[in-house]
Amino acid sequence: MSDKTPTVVLLRRDLRLADNPALHEAMQRCQPIVIVYIREKDDPDAGALGAAQDWWLHHSLAALGKSIEKTGNRLILKSGDQNAIVGKLVKETGATAVYWNRRYHKAGRERDAVLKETLRSRDIEAISFGANLLHEPSRLKTTTGGFYRVYTPFWKAFSAEAPMGGPHPAPGKIPAPERYPESEDLKSWSLLPEKPNWAADFSGYWTPGESGASQALEDFLDGTIRKYKDGRDFPAKDRTSRLSPHLALGEISPLQIWHAVSSLKSQDSDTQKFLQELVWREFCWHLLFHFPDLKSAEFNDRFKGFAWDFDEKAFDRWTKGQTGYPIVDAGMRQLWQTGWMHNRVRMIVASFLIKDLMIDWRHGEAWFRDTLVDADPASNTASWQWVAGSGADAAPYFRIFNPVLQGEKFDPDGDYVRRFVPEIAKLPNKYLHKPFAAPKSVLSDAGLKLGKDYPEPIVDHAKARDRALEAFQATKD
Repeated sequence: MSDKTPTVVLLRRDLRLADNPALHEAMQRCQPIVIVYIREKDDPDAGALGAAQDWWLHHSLAALGKSIEKTGNRLILKSGDQNAIVGKLVKETGATAVYWNRRYHKAGRERDAVLKETLRSRDIEAISFGANLLHEPSRLKTTTGGFYRVYTPFWKAFSAEAPMGGPHPAPGKIPAPERYPESEDLKSWSLLPEKPNWAADFSGYWTPGESGASQALEDFLDGTIRKYKDGRDFPAKDRTSRLSPHLALGEISPLQIWHAVSSLKSQDSDTQKFLQELVWREFCWHLLFHFPDLKSAEFNDRFKGFAWDFDEKAFDRWTKGQTGYPIVDAGMRQLWQTGWMHNRVRMIVASFLIKDLMIDWRHGEAWFRDTLVDADPASNTASWQWVAGSGADAAPYFRIFNPVLQGEKFDPDGDYVRRFVPEIAKLPNKYLHKPFAAPKSVLSDAGLKLGKDYPEPIVDHAKARDRALEAFQATKD
């Protein structure tokens, strides 16, 4: 084999140089490497992203391209059908090997299986590696040989085989080919919104790219993690890792996070809780791997055919944060402004859509998929089904969040609501989460007129709760 024969490394949701097994193994061949990112636009499940993640992808690829240039190589961008593009790349470059990191959703697995078979039939070495999960869903099984449907047993089984090895460092120099394949221009993909530029404020909250991910992890370990267990439920406090968008596009690997947290000298309830949340993501991918229709079909058959009541105007008010329930509206507006929503509030707004408005969880899942910078095919779907009661290890159908009580409990001082729903900021704490209950004099003192400055409640929660319980009871019967 000539030392000029290149290896092609495919990138998908693994936009990093450190702890990238496909790239690491390609480096061991001591051959030139062609690094390619392929944007697959023809199959949503195989790679297309929502609008918010398109914004993130643009900046992430730009950052990755600069990092690769520092190693003496280049990032090649292609769009279209993966298998056709790889076939042309192999022919054009004379590559004798193609490496990539595994995907775990059905469409991606099937497409990669065809690619592997096609390449091997041409005597091209084709190898895939585990990189974006801490476990292999095909290997971690119950004692009866099935897959896990409840988180706690999954956590115990996972913990018994927890990863021991450390992550691979980023290469300092990546051998370049004599001639690069033609690359598409990132700007030509038009990933950034223009008119209107609804992502104008995103840059104030996020730094896409591998270095941004590393900094977010460092900041989290330097202090925030010490208050994680109790503080993570309070949206006004900075008690979360902010790593989820970086994980979603693979700018950092779960192994890097697991290893960094596990290596802390002080292991306590905060670190343990965070690791359990990291493994919840593993559980969601475990479910999606074994139940590929998780995005479209109820995991629990009892909920199939449930009589949803889609009200387009109500859904529109929910998406815009105009429901009349401040904690719900604050969450939806945080999503608009930052491309992200605090996890506790995600549960509240999801419960409100599903159980107060009786709107199919699939509408909410699709909205989140398009508007979240951290939209994860497995976690997003599994979490929506969890709230609906139709998923694995799901919340009981009768668990219906009261948006007023949730606001009073988790935003007691009102800092979160006042930040994202400023029109009611002058209300006293007693009525901040229920402005509809405030006396006229209190509303007047706050300069607030319900129905004009801030909407009346879209539904009466007590009545909506009774309606939901009746409908969900029918599924039980």
